[in-house]
Amino acid sequence: MPEVTILSNVTGDGKLIGAPDAGQSWHTDLTYAKTMGNVLSAFKVPMRDGRALGGTEFTNTQAAAADLPTPLIDRLTGLTATHDIEYYWKYMHREQGRKRPPVHHPVLLTHPIPGRRVIYVNPGFTVRIDDVSAAESEKLLRMLLDHVPQRKYRYVHEWTVGNLLLWDHIGTWHYARPDYGPDEHRLMKRCQVMATKIFDPDFLGEALMTTRAK
Repeated sequence: MPEVTILSNVTGDGKLIGAPDAGQSWHTDLTYAKTMGNVLSAFKVPMRDGRALGGTEFTNTQAAAADLPTPLIDRLTGLTATHDIEYYWKYMHREQGRKRPPVHHPVLLTHPIPGRRVIYVNPGFTVRIDDVSAAESEKLLRMLLDHVPQRKYRYVHEWTVGNLLLWDHIGTWHYARPDYGPDEHRLMKRCQVMATKIFDPDFLGEALMTTRAK
């Protein structure tokens, strides 16, 4: 089924049926596209000495944004950043990259559901902050990328077979812990929740006013 992505190190007939290193670095899925959520289900979970491996770790970009100092918020407000699949898969999936050109999102994005500010950059797909010098872009981006994954913002989900986990892309980063070997099988199946209006500025403003009214 094209809507279902396999994330796995399980092999069949000597061939890998999924990407063994998928998601093993901090990222937000598909920020070069318009996605809102993730649905991930566990079919095989690696175990060692009675302990589950390959947990999925999250960090909360809403909580991280709330802790930013006011001068930094003022500097970042109104700035956008470039997100590009080619940044992550530089020498892979060239055709997919051509079909998905770089996109630009606010660095400080207002989440349309709770109306909270989020830091909407991530190490996986964010190339640079737009409309500033290369040096300032590198400095600001490095500050944000170091700030978000602090321990106080993090949670790890330890999998069991049959788990179905849903999470919000906009307010989180995540990664799969690479603490298992190729002979310790991990098989996940994933569906993406695609957004149609979530990044529309008019929709964001309307959603924020509605949220505040409630």
